[in-house]
Amino acid sequence: MYPEIMVTPEQIKQWIEAGLEAAQVEIEGDGHHFNAVIVSPAFAGKSRVQQHQLVYGALGDKMKAEIHALSMRTLTPEEWERERGGGQTYQ
Repeated sequence: MYPEIMVTPEQIKQWIEAGLEAAQVEIEGDGHHFNAVIVSPAFAGKSRVQQHQLVYGALGDKMKAEIHALSMRTLTPEEWERERGGGQTYQ
């Protein structure tokens, strides 16, 4: 049996940002369970299910092995700015 490799929130952030157009990612987690807020213009015009599929696509096989549980909120840059009251801009 192979030892379990602990995934960090920073690794997941890098994987999503590398695989998803202009993504801004915030992730918290304990190595097994993660919560993410993901902002990307690629989400525009897509349903929540389609948005989540884009994220899963960016993570690829890592969702099957390294990441045990990922809870996510997906937003377009416009939704992000509305939610933040216009005070924080999307980069």
